[in-house]
Amino acid sequence: MPTGTITMLEIQQRDHERVNLYIDSVFALGISLRTLEQQGLYKGKVLSEADWQAIAKAEEIDKAYNAALVFLAARPRSSQEIRTRLRQREFPNEHIDLAIEKLAQLGLVNDEAFARFWVENRQQHRPKGARVIQAELSQKGVKRELISEVLNELTDQNEEQARAFTVARTALRRYANEPTKMAFSRKMAGLLQRRGFGFDTIKPVLDQLWQELQSNSESDETETDDID
Repeated sequence: MPTGTITMLEIQQRDHERVNLYIDSVFALGISLRTLEQQGLYKGKVLSEADWQAIAKAEEIDKAYNAALVFLAARPRSSQEIRTRLRQREFPNEHIDLAIEKLAQLGLVNDEAFARFWVENRQQHRPKGARVIQAELSQKGVKRELISEVLNELTDQNEEQARAFTVARTALRRYANEPTKMAFSRKMAGLLQRRGFGFDTIKPVLDQLWQELQSNSESDETETDDID
């Protein structure tokens, strides 16, 4: 890039977050407002070759940062999710590290907050047991110690069992006609285990639901006898 003096800084018409930079009255390149501020650029400043290298690096980091912001728009992400996405976009590791550091400083990336979001979302909207949630967070790169800490804080055994009941009752009709408790328990337990619930949570659910099925069956038989 040409060395020389900045003679004009012009906000771009299509993107007010970017600026056209002119050197000695000739357009040189477009940069972000963040780069402008970080590099201390102003009209009349003389740019050296070293300045250009710093500007170019700042712009590449800003591109990684913007790509991460787009990725974050849909939902919160773990730092590892962002890192993986930016690597797929072929950003250098150094730029990825600096972009994530900037996001963390602004509170836009925080693995503890992400883990809390994920646990609460699963508990409220898509009931799953602690084991599945733990596996999901681990796949997203959250550290095991942090996962355990958040799950211990946010998972109550009574609430865990209530979620297991919710899942089981949704599928109850599918298994209601099983002839024995063993057959019913095997299939329903398999479903609940796949949803991440542990044995201590599952067993009371199986016992209660089977008892309810038997009570309903006996009630139906009594009504039939009365009609006869």
